[in-house]
Amino acid sequence: MPGALSSFRICDFTGQLAGAGATKWLSSFGAEVIRIEDPVRQGRWDILRGVPPFVDERRGIEMGGGFNNHNTDKLGITLNLRSERGKELLTRLIEVSDVVSENFAKGVLERWGFGYDRLREIKPDIIYVSNCGFGHEGPYSDFKSWGPIAQAVSGLTLASGLPGEEPAGWGYSYMDHTGAYYMAIAILLALLHRQRTGEGQWVDLACTDAAVTLNGPALLDWTVNGRPLRREGSPHSNRNQWPAMAPHGIYPSRGEDDWVAIACRDQGDWEALANAIGADWCRDPRFADLRGRLAAQDALDMHLGAWTRERSKYATEAALLEAGVPAAPVQKPEERIDLDSSTGDFGLWPTVRHTEMGDVRVDGQPAHFSKTDWRMARGAPCLGEHTDEVLTRVLGLEAEELARLREEGVL
Repeated sequence: MPGALSSFRICDFTGQLAGAGATKWLSSFGAEVIRIEDPVRQGRWDILRGVPPFVDERRGIEMGGGFNNHNTDKLGITLNLRSERGKELLTRLIEVSDVVSENFAKGVLERWGFGYDRLREIKPDIIYVSNCGFGHEGPYSDFKSWGPIAQAVSGLTLASGLPGEEPAGWGYSYMDHTGAYYMAIAILLALLHRQRTGEGQWVDLACTDAAVTLNGPALLDWTVNGRPLRREGSPHSNRNQWPAMAPHGIYPSRGEDDWVAIACRDQGDWEALANAIGADWCRDPRFADLRGRLAAQDALDMHLGAWTRERSKYATEAALLEAGVPAAPVQKPEERIDLDSSTGDFGLWPTVRHTEMGDVRVDGQPAHFSKTDWRMARGAPCLGEHTDEVLTRVLGLEAEELARLREEGVL
């Protein structure tokens, strides 16, 4: 069965996570994503090529685990865009594509001679989707960004931490992943608009602005009430303010770095939790209602943490779920991937075949479609792996011309 997006071709310059993660969504639903890389720099405009994690002792530009994960089922070609012949081939490829996608810093494609005005000359209804840290307009547009920068500037990093401590962040580029989701949505919306009107367009996505939208009520609280997020007693990223809940957080469990999440949504949850624990401290008058529990959260968390520390996170989960209290273990990678049957049964970790690495598990998609489901079978392309196939099938080049282009350093 053809994929839901099998009628679309993407001329793809994306890399790292924020861009390549977007076009991975499209390829998994059948779009033909043709990934263009530089033969001179050995594909190094995507720094994930050849960097950890690795599947075994082998190293090299084809062995990057992150690169493989974000580029499944894409076609990979090399074009030397410093050459006029390389630019000519790219022009012909754009003529038969629906989308040009990239997440370079502002102006890179413009400097190469393929800004939006030029793209429209090549194909009037082309959709051009750019995703950079600060977009192409505004006072920050010339700045470059990585995920942690977008998170910091947007205010997200400030919201993650404990009182009296510096902002904690997440330890990885959260907005690279989330920015990819926004970019995938943007591409699909632009394609839908073109189907309805015949119009192409430039979609200018700023990853930092995408991050700002995730702050939600915290920004509204400042706008309406003038209350800063970082104030006495706040932020406490384990606690819930909107709506207020207590207890609500992550609590220590027996074992090494083991934790359990517990959330009491209302008075009924608290009473069920107190009955399940059955300790004298649960009858402390300070904890009798939500207002008192909020005022004494430090003491409440200390008591609850002492109780959870005496048992495993799974034992706590089982006891509290039986009592009707929301609770779940904080799972480590092995537990979530290999020991929790729910992700395996849902198909969240498909195995793909990579030309050099062999069979490797990758991230699947967290949604299933009854008629046009996603599919992942092929690993990321090795550098230039599909150059001959694409230039022959899509552009009609002959073997002799391909050989000559290689001799000239175009491919």
